Formats: sequence, C-alpha cells, structure tokens
Amino acid sequence: MTTGEPHPPAHEPAPDSPRPAVQVSVAVVEFDVSTRERIMALLGDGVTPFTTFEELTSRLTGAMPVVAVLGPSCTAPETLGMIERTSNQFPYMATVLVVGELTTGLLQQALRSGVRDVLALSGEDGALALAVQRVAVSLDTARRVNPTPVAGVAGDPDVPMPVNGRVVSVFSTKGGAGKSVLATSLAVALAKRSELPVCLVDADLQFGDVAVMLKLTPTHTIVDAVSVLDRMDAAMLDSLLVIHSQSGLRVLPAPLEPAFADQVTAADMVAIIDVLRSFCAYVIVDTPAYFNDVVLGLVEASDEVLLLAGMDIPNIKNVKIGLQTLRLLDTPMEKLHLVLNRANSKVKLEVGEVEKTLGIKADALIPSDIAVPLSVNKGEPVVLYAPKSSVAKAIEDLADQILPREQSKRRH
Repeated sequence: MTTGEPHPPAHEPAPDSPRPAVQVSVAVVEFDVSTRERIMALLGDGVTPFTTFEELTSRLTGAMPVVAVLGPSCTAPETLGMIERTSNQFPYMATVLVVGELTTGLLQQALRSGVRDVLALSGEDGALALAVQRVAVSLDTARRVNPTPVAGVAGDPDVPMPVNGRVVSVFSTKGGAGKSVLATSLAVALAKRSELPVCLVDADLQFGDVAVMLKLTPTHTIVDAVSVLDRMDAAMLDSLLVIHSQSGLRVLPAPLEPAFADQVTAADMVAIIDVLRSFCAYVIVDTPAYFNDVVLGLVEASDEVLLLAGMDIPNIKNVKIGLQTLRLLDTPMEKLHLVLNRANSKVKLEVGEVEKTLGIKADALIPSDIAVPLSVNKGEPVVLYAPKSSVAKAIEDLADQILPREQSKRRH
C-alpha cells in the first residue's frame, strides 16, 4: 500500500496486555488545497493527501488497511456511489466523511453508501482524530483475525464475530426512582469487566439524559440509526455509537429533541437491539418511566428486566401496578428482578414489608448515598466517581449477578 506510512497506534497497549501497534494507512481526499491542508492538520503526521477519490482508488492494492478521510468535495452522489463500489472491492478500506455543514439528508445518504462516520469540519476539537482512530483500530483488528480478505466480496470486514449478547433493561414505573443512575453505573461496571463490547441504549426517547450523565457530546443518536435501518449491520451501527473514554462503554444516545421521539417505533427499537446484541456481550437499556409500545417491545426482547423501586408508598404502589400489567401481558416472571433503591432510607418502610406487598423478592438493595447526587452533577458514574462508596459497591455486586468478577477480563 502506498498511501503513506502506517497510522500511529490508535491506543496505547496496557502494560499487562501488550498489543502490536495498529498498522493502518490514513489518506485525505479533498480537491480544495486549503481545506485538504486543514483536514491534514487535524490528523497530524503520517497522512497521505489525494486530490480526488479516483486518484486514491488507483493506488489501492488491498494489502494494507486504509482509512480514507474524504473532504467536502466528495459529497457528490457520483462520488458516494463510487465509495460504495470501492468498499465492496476492497474490504479493508473504510471512509470517514468531513463536510462543511452536517445535514440529516447528507448523513443518511453517506451512511447508505458505506461511509463509516460523518463529521462537520467545524466540529469539536479532536473529534475527527478520534473517529479515524476508532475506524483504524477496527480495520486492524479485522486484518489480524482474517489476514487474507477476498477482494470483490461485499460486506464489512470489521463486523465482530456474532456473540448473541444479553439484553438487560432497567425499568421503573415512576420517574425519579434513580433508573438512569443505575443504568449508567451498571453499564460502566460491565464495560470495565468485559473483554467484548458493552453498549448502553438510552430508550427514553423524549427526555433521555444518559449522555448528560456520562458527560458525552453525541454526534449521532438513535434517530440516525433508524434512518439507515434498511441497510443496518453491526459495523454501521457501531460507527454511530459514542465511546465513554473512561470505561470503553459504547452509548447510543436518545434524540436531542423530544419531537424526534415519534420517528422511533417499537419495531425500530427491537431491530436496533438485535443488531447490538450481535456484537455486544451486554446491552443495557435505560427505559422511560411509563408503559408504551417501545417499552413493551423492549421488555419482550430483554433477557433480564431490572424493576427499580424506591422506598416510598407512591413508588411501591406504581411498581405493584406495573407488575400486574406485566403479568397480564404474560411476561415471564423469571426475567424480572426487583431492585430496591435507597433501601437504607429511614422512612419506616422495611424491605421485607415491600417484598411482601409486591409479591416478589428483591435481588439487589441499593443504599442511599450522598455520592450519587455529587456524581450526577459531575457527569461521572458513581462507580467511577466514588468506587469505595456503599452505593458503588452495591452496583458492583449487582453487576456480579450478570458478569461475575472472577469470570471477567478487564477491558483496556
């Protein structure tokens, strides 16, 4: 491959798990000289420039994985069509598109053409380098797993091996029960343990705040995933996820505006979950605090449902009604697990009393702890913010029920 020197390692290997440097070439394709130089400056050294996409394809050999960063001049329909044909011919080439203004129409068109990611040139500092880094790692991993790809065969080489992951939905029938706090910290705890990807889905389509609680700035949301659902595969969906840098957790954020919620149906949500579980070991879903078609579809698609209840009478009443509703819908009771939040609160309610009222034993007790509001305000999951706190230890114990620590391998 002659598109330049291999891209620098996309990540530093951990001391206890050494890995070879990522061997991927990076090319920048843009007709306008000043724009091309600007993109190259964002990526640093070791990048090879090209004026047109045709010029790049004439130099491809298929021997070395290549990440092609395409500038705004490559947004013409004929160029996007050429990208799709070239990606099929050279499975180890992946493209990232940089545009002057990111629109929904252009995003959909680019993703349908096989582009892995689309970013605005004036976007957040470091976003382009991170996107290229991520694609480079996936290409290099695919090359090591399958070093002799067959040119001309359609499909993405970095689609992870099917894993049939477990889906765990966190549900409460009353807002303010601590559902998102539990979902984010549980997902982070699992991501730190699992050597396979773990994904957190914010299914509260109107008022989801997972991205805020993890201090993430989403480039894509679940609405973007729905827009390309007709040709969705694992690699494409993976490119739409946001990475939580502290834990490696993948996140599919909720829509940025409540009005977009109507664009996501129950069937869309289940289809996305099915793709996620094909390459993620665990998919944690943060649901809204009410029943609708999306929630019912998620409950049916889940392997486990964590039913969160607070230690107050209105909360317990709502949870009891919720349990009755789920029973009427023939939901298998063995997939439901009661989690009592603020279980140590001195509110003259005993755990045994609550269990008797609900007719179900609690699988986990989460204590009240000042570390929770502090961590929320800081935008950091409590298992990272205060790992030695009582609430963090309780959530880690809950994670043990899903992925025991002695069976886990810490992700790097």
